[in-house]
Amino acid sequence: MTRQKPTIAQTIGNAFLVLLVLPIVLPLALITLGFWFAHRMTLYALVWILWLPKGKDILFVSSDSPIWQDYMATRVLPQIRERAIVLNWSERKEWSLLSVRARVFHGFGGGREFNPLVIWFRPFRQARIYRFWPAFRDWKQGYKEPVERLSQDLLSAIKHA
Repeated sequence: MTRQKPTIAQTIGNAFLVLLVLPIVLPLALITLGFWFAHRMTLYALVWILWLPKGKDILFVSSDSPIWQDYMATRVLPQIRERAIVLNWSERKEWSLLSVRARVFHGFGGGREFNPLVIWFRPFRQARIYRFWPAFRDWKQGYKEPVERLSQDLLSAIKHA
């Protein structure tokens, strides 16, 4: 099947449609981007004001998964527990949606590869997000090096900060 070249009338019609829609879409996109940025800055401010003075600079999220529960609970969490806010994804129905920890998780964790997850906050810097899910996907196939490397990267970064 061959594709026909658009006529000049179709090209002009498409350009007109774009010019007609652009003044509506562009401001909406800018407003949405502004709200997203304000939300993100609010979350940072809450963490910096409420958590960092208490020595809590890590959000640790895991679950009761048989794949990673033991590893995260014995190899990662003990080394960061003193400075971590801990959330269990398996208990998410008990979370208050208005709590700072839940809001921070939803704001930074996103909707993909968010469990297990470690988010490290530093004053006036961008948070560092460590997504363990892809590494544990490899772990299930018997390839353990990505999990070990990610754990070492996290613990080394925190230790040398």
